[in-house]
Amino acid sequence: MISVKYPITFKAAILEKINSPLLLQDVTFDGPLDFGQVLVKLIASGICGKQIEEIQGIQGKDPYLPHMLGHEGVGIVVDVGPGVTMVQKGDHVIVTWIIGNGLDAKKPEYHIKNKKINAGPVTTFNEYCVVPENRVTAFKSDIRNIAYLSILGCAVMTGIGVVINEAKVVPGATVAVVGCGGVGLNVIQGAVIAQSTKIYAIDKNNKSLQIAAHLGATDIIDSSIDDIYLKMMELTDGEGTDYVFICAPSPKLIEIGAKICSIPGFLYVVAVPPPNTTISIDPLAIHRKMSLNGSCGGGSLPARDIPLLIEHINNGKLDLNSIITKIISLEDINEGIYSIMNGHPGRCIIIFR
Repeated sequence: MISVKYPITFKAAILEKINSPLLLQDVTFDGPLDFGQVLVKLIASGICGKQIEEIQGIQGKDPYLPHMLGHEGVGIVVDVGPGVTMVQKGDHVIVTWIIGNGLDAKKPEYHIKNKKINAGPVTTFNEYCVVPENRVTAFKSDIRNIAYLSILGCAVMTGIGVVINEAKVVPGATVAVVGCGGVGLNVIQGAVIAQSTKIYAIDKNNKSLQIAAHLGATDIIDSSIDDIYLKMMELTDGEGTDYVFICAPSPKLIEIGAKICSIPGFLYVVAVPPPNTTISIDPLAIHRKMSLNGSCGGGSLPARDIPLLIEHINNGKLDLNSIITKIISLEDINEGIYSIMNGHPGRCIIIFR
C-alpha cells in the first residue's frame, strides 16, 4: 500500500493563459486532509473536450487563471480525511466531476512556490488529487488495462447514462448521434445496449465515423460531404429518428437535430453550448410532442452506474479499447491536446508513471 507523508509535492499541468500550452509545474499540498477529503494517486486521466474548450476559452472569460484542469480519472486512495467512510486507503477509485455518494468537502488548497494555485473540486491533470468523498467511487475489477477505466468518470457515464438513465431508449427505437467524440461514441454504445434498430452516426471526422461504425452505428453520415438534414430525410423516408443526441457544442447542430427528430420524438442536448447563444426551433414541432431536453452527466449515479459499466465491459457490451486511441505521459500533455484540437478521433488518456 502506498504511504504518504505531508507536505506532498507532485507534477501538474497548469493553464496559465488561454490558447497557450499548459505548463508542467511542481504543486504542493501541505496537508493534512480536511473533513470529507480524499487523497488519490492517479493512475490515468482522460482528456475531455470540456478541457479543450477551457484551454481555448470557448466558454468565455476565465476568472480563475492560472488553474489546474481535468475531471475524469482512475487512481488509488492513499489517505482519507476525518468523516470519510465510503472509501479507504488502498481502494481503486474512479474520480469524476459527477457528484456521487459520500461527504462533500471544501476545495483543496494547492501551492506553487508558496503561491496558491486555483483548482476546482476535481482535477486530474496531476499526479495526485485531493477530492471530496462524493467525487470518488471505489470499484473492484480484474480488467487488465485499468488505466482505460479513467474515461468512465465522464465520457462513458455521460454517454451511456443519457441513453439509459435519461432518455430511457426503448428496444426497437431509432437513434441519431450528432458528434462522435468521446461522449458521442459512448452514446452509440448505449444505443446498442438499449437494442436500437437503427443508429445514425453523424460527424465531419471520417476517422471518428469509422470508430462509430465499429461500435455499432448502422449508418454513418459525413457532414463534411453531406447535408445532414437532407441525408437523414433520405435515409429515414422523411420520418426522422425517435431520439436525437447532440454531442457537439454547436447551437446550429441543435437546430438541425430538431429537424431530424421524429414527431413525436426526443431531442437531447448533451454537449455544453457556448454561453449567450440562441437557437431557432419550429414551435409547432414542440406542440406536436417533440421533446427538447438537456442532459448533465447522463443522469448518472456513480455508485449505481460504475459497477454496471464495469459489468458491461466484462461481458463485452462496452468497448473502451476502440475509443481510447492515444496514450500519452503527463510530460506530453500538450502533444495530446494539440492532436485533439486537430481532429484526432476517440479519447486520449494520460498515464502517470
